[in-house]
Amino acid sequence: MKFFHSQILFNVFVVTWASFAPAAEPIKLQITEMLRKPNVVFILADDLGYGDLGCYGQKKIKTPNLDRLAAEGIRFTQCYAGSTVCAPSRCSLMTGRHTGHAWIRGNGTQALRSNDVTVAEVLRQAGYRTGAFGKWGLGLEDSDGTPNKKGFEEWLGYLDQTLAHNYYPTQLWRNENRLLFEKNLNDKKGEYSHELFERAATNFITLNTNRPFFLYLPVTLPHANNELGTNGMEIPSDAPYSSEPWPQPEKNKAAMITRLDETVGRILAHLQRLKLDENTIVFFTSDNGPHREGGVDETFFRSGGALRGLKRDLYEGGIRVPMIVRWPGRIKPGGVSDQIWAFWDFLPTAAELAGASAPTDIDGLSMLPAILGKKQKSHESLYWEFHEQGFKQAVRAGDWKAVRLAPDQSLELYNLKTDRGETNNLAAKRPAVVRKMDQLLREARVDSKEWPIKPPPPRP
Repeated sequence: MKFFHSQILFNVFVVTWASFAPAAEPIKLQITEMLRKPNVVFILADDLGYGDLGCYGQKKIKTPNLDRLAAEGIRFTQCYAGSTVCAPSRCSLMTGRHTGHAWIRGNGTQALRSNDVTVAEVLRQAGYRTGAFGKWGLGLEDSDGTPNKKGFEEWLGYLDQTLAHNYYPTQLWRNENRLLFEKNLNDKKGEYSHELFERAATNFITLNTNRPFFLYLPVTLPHANNELGTNGMEIPSDAPYSSEPWPQPEKNKAAMITRLDETVGRILAHLQRLKLDENTIVFFTSDNGPHREGGVDETFFRSGGALRGLKRDLYEGGIRVPMIVRWPGRIKPGGVSDQIWAFWDFLPTAAELAGASAPTDIDGLSMLPAILGKKQKSHESLYWEFHEQGFKQAVRAGDWKAVRLAPDQSLELYNLKTDRGETNNLAAKRPAVVRKMDQLLREARVDSKEWPIKPPPPRP
């Protein structure tokens, strides 16, 4: 195992990425052909709620860059995360499979297998440079599921999602090597990890201007450092909102979201400066709904908007997330779409953008037509299961949404067209719909020894 120290971090980046910088192609036509493929940037926030952005109704937290992203692109109102917690949501995003079929269906240390094909592998095969910077959660060191073994040529970040709670880490992973941060030893706060991920992302863009690239930026903002208890929202001391008469955790959460917004602004400005703007499609979303951790009360900012529930719920507040897509010259500015889609649709969407073939054994559909404002094929249904609190399931089919809170409980049924807050359970009034939704729940999952159907935990 090799170790690097943080004071040489970005010297290492420049030297290593320079070694990957493509040499001049012998045939000019080959360069032209590659440049026709759009760059793909996917920015994934951590525990950001549906209502945490100005363009989704937030009134207190300032998000001017994300609001501009929406104004210059398309904003989706019915996009869903892969799950209501971190690892399974990211597994769905990377592999195109929902949690009834995915290998990783809950948080833990389970790793992607060698035969699990990721979006990075598909795009790399199509000639893309691939880089990921932030939080992985799909395989620890020496497993088959590390980023470098799943299609990413460049990687900096946390492999372990629990260690990712700490914004001042003593170590991160730089490809397959540990990178030590002496400035953070002995509880010192010298290196804020988010700033490193942002800098790594812009460096990666700079070094890959002459061929298509896929940049995956799964940042940790605004996740709480759960180990810090009731004041676990870590942010540098010069953060904004210090004068607001709010509880300190809420000030810090707002500062985290604004810091994330600034990162989006810097990436957009960097793309424009390098004249890559019109050949780059940018996606922005969150891995699940808002949390109630680190002293934060999700109702303070109405982080879920009008939706019921939060992280770890299969109600809309736990799984419906913001989704903004921008592609100058291709996406009509200011668009708003109610197209229903989910994280497992990203892999086939990215494959179509790259002119590549997606695996045939996935659950996703390409959403490129909807992104471009064209007629879109839709799913018959979307499915989720959740394993941290016993076994829960949810399914959406059209406007109908069914939730089962435990294997021995009856289905709850909601019409999201008239009741997106899921306040009026119609199960008793619509038995035929309940039977159909129950059938969809049974058909959607493949049994898993690693993620069996479990009874609910005993009541205290």
